[in-house]
Amino acid sequence: QVRLVESGGGLVQAGGSLRLSCAASGRIFSGFTLGWFRQTPGKEREFVATIRWGGGSTYYPDSVKGRFTLSRDTAKNTVYLQMSSLKPEDTAVYYCAAREGAYSSTYYYTDPKAFGSWGQGTQVTVSS
Repeated sequence: QVRLVESGGGLVQAGGSLRLSCAASGRIFSGFTLGWFRQTPGKEREFVATIRWGGGSTYYPDSVKGRFTLSRDTAKNTVYLQMSSLKPEDTAVYYCAAREGAYSSTYYYTDPKAFGSWGQGTQVTVSS
């Protein structure tokens, strides 16, 4: 089991930027995928960005593409979500997630049901 610890959430004005970090403990190898999902009250957990540990391929939904950038530091077992041009609709609790195993279907990189390890979540609030 991988333990994930998030940091970097907070309050920011619309148009501003924030960077979230997620440090993973335990053995992380090339077959892992790490990433971020977000959730607001009464809604399903939503895909934000994921990265394949081996190779660094990234996945984003259209809602954040061009504004959010996910990167990894393999030496520190940490992923970073740089969020720019933030909008009030980006307000949510952001969760770091990890899964093991490399497959071709995008389901395994975008659906929260495919992820077995989760962090405790960090609040991001964007004021208008």
